[in-house]
Amino acid sequence: MSKVATRFAPSPTGALHIGGVRTALFNWLYSKNHNGKFFLRIEDTDKERSKDEYKNQIIQSLKWIGINYDGEEYIQSKKIEDHIRVANQLLKNGFAYKCYCSSEEIEEQKKRARQKKIPYIYNRKWRDKKESDISQNIEPVIRFKSKIDGKSILKDLVQGDVEIDNNTIEDFIILRNDGTPTYNLSASVDDHQMNMTHIIRGDDHKINTFKQMQIYQAMKWEMPSFAHIPLIHTIDGKKLSKRDKASTLDDYSKIGIMPDALRNYLLRLGWSFKDKEIFTLDESIKYFNLEGIGKSPSKLDISRIYSMNEHYIKNIDENDLFTQLAEYCKLFKNEIKSDKKDKIKKSLTFLKNKAKTLEDIFNNAQYILTDEVNFNQEDLKLIDVKAKKIISVFNENLNKVDVLSKETLEPIVNELIQSNDTNFKGVGQPLRVALTGSKFGPGIYDIIISLGKEEVKKRLANKKLS
Repeated sequence: MSKVATRFAPSPTGALHIGGVRTALFNWLYSKNHNGKFFLRIEDTDKERSKDEYKNQIIQSLKWIGINYDGEEYIQSKKIEDHIRVANQLLKNGFAYKCYCSSEEIEEQKKRARQKKIPYIYNRKWRDKKESDISQNIEPVIRFKSKIDGKSILKDLVQGDVEIDNNTIEDFIILRNDGTPTYNLSASVDDHQMNMTHIIRGDDHKINTFKQMQIYQAMKWEMPSFAHIPLIHTIDGKKLSKRDKASTLDDYSKIGIMPDALRNYLLRLGWSFKDKEIFTLDESIKYFNLEGIGKSPSKLDISRIYSMNEHYIKNIDENDLFTQLAEYCKLFKNEIKSDKKDKIKKSLTFLKNKAKTLEDIFNNAQYILTDEVNFNQEDLKLIDVKAKKIISVFNENLNKVDVLSKETLEPIVNELIQSNDTNFKGVGQPLRVALTGSKFGPGIYDIIISLGKEEVKKRLANKKLS
């Protein structure tokens, strides 16, 4: 077998689905693990539904999660002439035939199958007929002459040996009556021409694989290896579809899930290596193998994604975290103003506390990002006469402090607790509302230090507090 080559072959008929991303990831990791090549093929032969915006979204999504393909993307629609040529070769060599059944005839056969509650299989009416039997002016389709006798065995690298009776595979169409190729023909020709060694895809493709194997055999091409990954299900155990919430990468980037965290989660979704949970990119490539893929469907668990993301937020370098936060804000919120960047950077240590997403950090940082304090009206009611006095005295005492730190601020707070016969919350809560607009948020010392002396004094003198 030649050097490992894999591909990911999405149709640009919608945003990239999370199941597709995992398929792309497994193909990419398998190739990288074997020092091979990974290619992106855009299967855009459905002209009605294929759109450039989806193609660009697929490319951007793969780039965002860190999956880089080799060379240019392979555009299927540019290869249609090659597909048609192979169909005609199969016809010429007796592996395919022209079928002149009308659409009404086919519909009647399907209706009968439904009535009998059996899967529809074309009745092979034109398999052995001569063209002289044509009685009406119908543009034929070209059907592949599937094997009728015996069994076929797929040596699946994930599922093991899968056996099927050949007579259950219908004589499938390879060229429609308008002369356009169908999926099974196009995919087979492309995979052969791209020198694919391993086809790794969802196990809903198993029946397609049996059809494609027959095309390979008829053309005397070298057969690639096949691996079928169990599908991803919802937490309720249903097959995940594009209509499900949080099914595309865009859904995750919008809520502030980081690419490394999502990639780590998808790697572990249906694959395992010992009892290891967290994988760097290099470790993912080093340890990935097909033997670690389970045979049962995996359940997409959003709580596990949040948990994984929280782990990455806590453990990655804060410069890297800030870069990702800034990019997130630019794309989905408001760009961080240049005069706020240093304050946010220095405050990340506490802004990331309990944050599960970049959006959480953004929300925690609102009091720094905004120049005007946006008061929660309910919380503003907490600023009673006693609270106003605490705020005023604290502001006066702040003049005596040169460098803001917990050590320099603590004596002021303790003095206010004693003189007002209250506790830490009694002093901290009014100050927090005054400085951030809400009684919820980071620790009061962290808030004061992050804002800086001048900004604190300005906010504590707000007329809304008097």
